[in-house]
Amino acid sequence: MANTAQARKRARQASAQRDHNMSQRSELRTAIKKVRKAIEAGDKAAAQAVFQSSVSVIDSIADKQIIHKNKAARHKSRLSQAVKGMA
Repeated sequence: MANTAQARKRARQASAQRDHNMSQRSELRTAIKKVRKAIEAGDKAAAQAVFQSSVSVIDSIADKQIIHKNKAARHKSRLSQAVKGMA
């Protein structure tokens, strides 16, 4: 446990930041799942619409450095490829 006032404050801040980051990461996972679900449903127009909204979520979370920019690019690329590959 933290002994100094400074260490106690840093522990509080770290806990709050961790909670915020976890919610952001959950939002990212949800956005990705929505695109995959739309792809499985087979409606290409709906999948493209969901993909466009998910790209902005992925980019914003990468900008906040919650995930690495290359990981964001990889997710976008694979989702885009899946949407384009729909019959």
